[in-house]
Amino acid sequence: MKITLAAIVPRRSRSKADAFETLIAEYTKRAARYTPTDSQLFESEPEFLAWLPAQPGRVTPYTILLDSRGKQLLSEEIATTLGGLRDQGTQRLVLAIGPADGWSEKARSQAGSLLGLGRITLPHQLARVVLAEQVYRALTILAGHPYHSGH
Repeated sequence: MKITLAAIVPRRSRSKADAFETLIAEYTKRAARYTPTDSQLFESEPEFLAWLPAQPGRVTPYTILLDSRGKQLLSEEIATTLGGLRDQGTQRLVLAIGPADGWSEKARSQAGSLLGLGRITLPHQLARVVLAEQVYRALTILAGHPYHSGH
């Protein structure tokens, strides 16, 4: 299963802060030790929605949209979700952070599921770091690696 960490971030809103990009690259690299993982930025939601069905594979990628109304899960539950998708034969999983105003109803209706990072509001760059870390953490949980000590 290939994992793509996607985000809708218009160029004019992209941070020049190297610290965020360094962390996202580090967690993406770590996650790739367990399964192919990459990070993609999109200018707009329509660009993202047009990209999804064009991805290689027998079926459209399974998409989890990060949304404030999404289900809030423990790290172990995220691992269970990723492991379940992997075990069901999902070829490609896309976890995507939406535009500043949130996902449209069209995007939400096309998603496999919605995931919330909590009830707080995070800047896009910080949410991308949290998502990348949680995906890495989930993969270490599935592998039995001691990175996640359970607290």
